[in-house]
Amino acid sequence: MKIDFLFQTSPWLILPCLLLAGIYAYFLYKETEQPWSKQINLGLAALRFVVVAILALLFLPLLLRQIKQTVQKKTVVLAIDNSASMAAHKGTALQGALQALARLKETLVAKDYEVAWVSFDNTPPANEQAIRFNQRQTDLSALLNNVQNTSEGSNLVDVVLLSDGIINEGVNPSNQSYTFAIHTIGIGDTIPSKDIRVKTVYANKIAYLGNKFPVQADIAAYGFTGKTIEVLLKQGEKVLDKQSISFKQNDDLQMVTFTPTALNKGVQHLTIETIPLAGEESKQNNRQEVYVEVIDGKEKILLLALSPHPDIKALKSMLSKQANLEVEVKILSEDPTLDFRGKNYDALILHQLPDQSNNYTAMYKELLAKKIPCLYILGSQSSLPAFNSLNKAVSIFVESEDYNQATGYFNTNFSLVNLDAKRLELLKQLPPINVTYGRYTLLPNTSVMLYQKIGNAITDYPLLVLNQGNPKSAAFLGEGLWGWYLGEYQQTEQHEVIDEIFTKTVQFLSAKEDKRKLRVYPTNAAFVLGDKVVLETELYNSIYEKLYNIPIQLSLTDEKGFERKYTYSTTAENTRFELSALPAGLYRFKASATLLGAKEVCEGQFVVKDQQQELMQTTADFDVLRQLSGHTGGTFVLDKQIEKLTAIIENHAVAEKIEAEESLQEMINLRWIAFLVLVLLTAEWILRKFMGGY
Repeated sequence: MKIDFLFQTSPWLILPCLLLAGIYAYFLYKETEQPWSKQINLGLAALRFVVVAILALLFLPLLLRQIKQTVQKKTVVLAIDNSASMAAHKGTALQGALQALARLKETLVAKDYEVAWVSFDNTPPANEQAIRFNQRQTDLSALLNNVQNTSEGSNLVDVVLLSDGIINEGVNPSNQSYTFAIHTIGIGDTIPSKDIRVKTVYANKIAYLGNKFPVQADIAAYGFTGKTIEVLLKQGEKVLDKQSISFKQNDDLQMVTFTPTALNKGVQHLTIETIPLAGEESKQNNRQEVYVEVIDGKEKILLLALSPHPDIKALKSMLSKQANLEVEVKILSEDPTLDFRGKNYDALILHQLPDQSNNYTAMYKELLAKKIPCLYILGSQSSLPAFNSLNKAVSIFVESEDYNQATGYFNTNFSLVNLDAKRLELLKQLPPINVTYGRYTLLPNTSVMLYQKIGNAITDYPLLVLNQGNPKSAAFLGEGLWGWYLGEYQQTEQHEVIDEIFTKTVQFLSAKEDKRKLRVYPTNAAFVLGDKVVLETELYNSIYEKLYNIPIQLSLTDEKGFERKYTYSTTAENTRFELSALPAGLYRFKASATLLGAKEVCEGQFVVKDQQQELMQTTADFDVLRQLSGHTGGTFVLDKQIEKLTAIIENHAVAEKIEAEESLQEMINLRWIAFLVLVLLTAEWILRKFMGGY
């Protein structure tokens, strides 16, 4: 420990304090005739001098600084890849490696190292016996990043990673930077074993009722040259179709394609399965599930435009990418005799309508009279007075015939649809579009998605607005959307941001309003086996105010017809119901509750997927581990060479990490000084009495 004094004033003030103490001691003991010797007299004067000096110094603003330095112990982390692939074929070798790591820990602890276990589990294992190899993905980069983040402040110098090198999640950890050496231990067989597996299954997420849809699968095989197998497409236990394939070489990949017919609405659970052959190492990877949602028809969107315009082509390209949207484009100037009687649409897009000539009013007013939700897109031919009278989202007062050049920026408070604000930063870099120069007034129930950015000025003028009225409506107040469409592609070679803005706007308009008083729905359409299934629950009274603490009966039925029953209620703080430990498969649920004397019922479905990523690849990949060790200055060893790591870690020369703790205290607050003064005065008094003084 280091101790010194800090002066908050001039150190020269110490001299008057010492002078005062000296004068006081001199006059107190200047008498020459004392009942003790001269040496005792000098000693007593010295005691009094010290006491007075200390007391005088306490009146000065002096600080006592104490610096305590400790050398941090070196820390070693034993990181275990506890994914399912580690336990697939390596039982005795794996146990031997864990026992060797336990001995390594004991040796390092005896040499004053801090040693800890970590794995993919949220809670670090207490010892090697507590590790369970059951994780469904391997993300070594996440494991090592977690070690780096949690070790801040410690003296972590080495990480020992036990793994088979198989990565099926995250990025390659050898491409990242770490502040410690990573010694890797390779375990497993790098030579492929005889196996057949369903590697990948491809299918559309959505199919339409009555249509055929493709289901493709990649079948990989090793060690079965010349063998023929059957591949089945099943729904439950029913075989829908089957095909035979032959493997032409030792390491082969074959593709099969099935085209089943969508016969029933809802999510359909299909299985691709291969008939096992003798000699296969594992039969657990001989099947994969796929889920396809069968819907009855598409949402019909009418894009009605005054005249040809590049914005129309851009809009059609955006919306046509959505499998559940059917976009019909009509140009009034090319066919002014269009007749929409008897036709039903889920949403309407009016491009530069109403126009300044008002020649086609009867056509689109007939559609608007049906209360079809509408997206208005303004341009140079739009009639703003007519637009103001028709739309319920925004009113524009024109101050001149000039146009502003504006780009868009996202309103981070917008919440009607989910958008990523960070991704939408791209809008500020896109070409400007023409917007009307005027005053904008938002009408009731309107939310702004995009504001106008004019030059470098961020304004509160709206650019894209959505209205929740009845019917719903939206308005894009600019012309030149095609420039955005091309501009995004030039920068990113994609159209993701612009596509998302307008497809979600149209989906907001076409979505049917849910008037049910009991709504129960899963937070995801599909959950992963082992995760909790979460059901969100909403209850409403007759004026659609939320209700709580009402019993809800939930019936859950799996594909085999087995029924599970639950009862729960919601609170203002928790409107979710969680289900745990559900097996993989398709589940249909029915929820019911009695609200204001009437029984309300809600039905739905969700999927629990068994992702067998760990079984798709069981051949060890030591190249990843060698690269990781080489990149971080560590060493790669096999599982039977773990003992070598003891000497390697001990010989890893790193600078000692010293932790310093500094404390500052005013002298007058130190209790030991008062004790010292008391001891000195007591010693002086006892000595005087002992020598016959008074």
